[in-house]
Amino acid sequence: MKKEIIIIGLGSGDLDQLPLGVYKLMKHGDRLILRTKEHPVVDELIREDIDFKSFDEVYEKHDQFDAVYEEITETLLKTAETEKVIYAVPGHPMVAERTVQLLLEQGPLRGINIKVAGGQSFLDSLFTAVNVDPVEGFQLLDGTMLHKEQIRIDQHVIIAQVYDAFVASDVKLTLMEKYPDDYEVVMVTAAGSTLERITRIPLYELDRQMKLDNLTSLYVPPISSRELAYKEFSTLRKIIADLRGPNGCPWDKEQTHESLKKYLIEEAYELLDAIDRDDIDNMIEELGDVLLQIMLHAQIGEDEGMFSIEDVVLGLNEKMVRRHPHVFSDVQAEDSEQVVENWEKIKAEEKSNTGIRKSLLEGTSKGLPALLLSYEYQKKAGKVGFDWGAPEEAWEKVKEEMQEFEDELTNGKKHDQLLEFGDLLFALVNVARLLKIHPEEALQTSNEKFLRRFSFIELKVHESGRTFEEFSLEELDQFWNDAKKAGL
Repeated sequence: MKKEIIIIGLGSGDLDQLPLGVYKLMKHGDRLILRTKEHPVVDELIREDIDFKSFDEVYEKHDQFDAVYEEITETLLKTAETEKVIYAVPGHPMVAERTVQLLLEQGPLRGINIKVAGGQSFLDSLFTAVNVDPVEGFQLLDGTMLHKEQIRIDQHVIIAQVYDAFVASDVKLTLMEKYPDDYEVVMVTAAGSTLERITRIPLYELDRQMKLDNLTSLYVPPISSRELAYKEFSTLRKIIADLRGPNGCPWDKEQTHESLKKYLIEEAYELLDAIDRDDIDNMIEELGDVLLQIMLHAQIGEDEGMFSIEDVVLGLNEKMVRRHPHVFSDVQAEDSEQVVENWEKIKAEEKSNTGIRKSLLEGTSKGLPALLLSYEYQKKAGKVGFDWGAPEEAWEKVKEEMQEFEDELTNGKKHDQLLEFGDLLFALVNVARLLKIHPEEALQTSNEKFLRRFSFIELKVHESGRTFEEFSLEELDQFWNDAKKAGL
């Protein structure tokens, strides 16, 4: 006996809408099993004296749909070992039917032929119910496995499998990350049948509907307003392209990679300031300003035919996956130190594959401020053993550089003083690094402290009614000491 499961679709409406071939299979075929008897056509099957079983009790046994689908699939495959089976699902077997996909995957592995005999998709009836032409672009998504990254808000979105209030609640929360809370959506149940129901509701009421079943789908119209699409990356890209387009902003159109350099540095430092102040709202704004600079550079690259933002994202994604084998492959990393070690090894391999021998320090950005650049140079040199053994040893070098700078102060040669002062700063950075103190962070802390204390001095001078020039340095220094005592 040929082991076989024939899969048919019950459509979304009444018995009259069933294809004749599907009707004949149910009427005169082998054993008929329905995924669910909750369907408009079932009462008519009963009146036609068509015998069937259903898997409705399986839904009661499990909390997760995956477990339901796995049990249905396994039961069908076991049954097909001894008898031919006709398996009937709502709609069309190849549209939004996870059990069908599982049967197509697993059936051949067990020597069971899986044949899809057809049916009518609920999509035709649904498009008719909401007056939508699918050629405009649409998405069909599964409500039980919905992720916001899947959703294209500029297209017609149809979400199937909105069985009950729990699924509806998850769908609602996911959609609210992309659409306004009061955005009008359309619930369609039993589309195309005499039981068809169409309900237009604001999104926030989605899980408050009492009539939800396995024939319920959700239609979400596309967003046409740019203001409602401000969360979308595609909207940002279009805005930047328009700014540099023929009818765009004269300033934006004039910019080059070189002219924008200073703005990227400024925005990065403003972001660092927001982080230091733990100002979340300002962090959001400043991250946006940094992203703006990235988008402008990418748009210039695209305008010149050199690269686009997709190339930037592609390179970043490839690098992140390649340099995190402990996440995306089978490499082990017990702690963050091992992660960094693996990262550096992979970087070294990438550079060696170019066939060009470079200095270890060449990969360090020359565009860094001098303080940060010295810190990065020392880190890289230290990784190959060119380093002090302890902070105390590095501190002795600081004393040596202080003496050399002091000697140059008496000589009065500005160039030599500059060199020695630079050596002194470099040595101090070394001490900070070995103590695991970031020099930029330390200096920024001192800058903030100076700002607070000098502001205190300004306040005292203002309160006195006198000008700065009327105070001696000793008096101003006393205000400074008062600020220290006040904990500023």
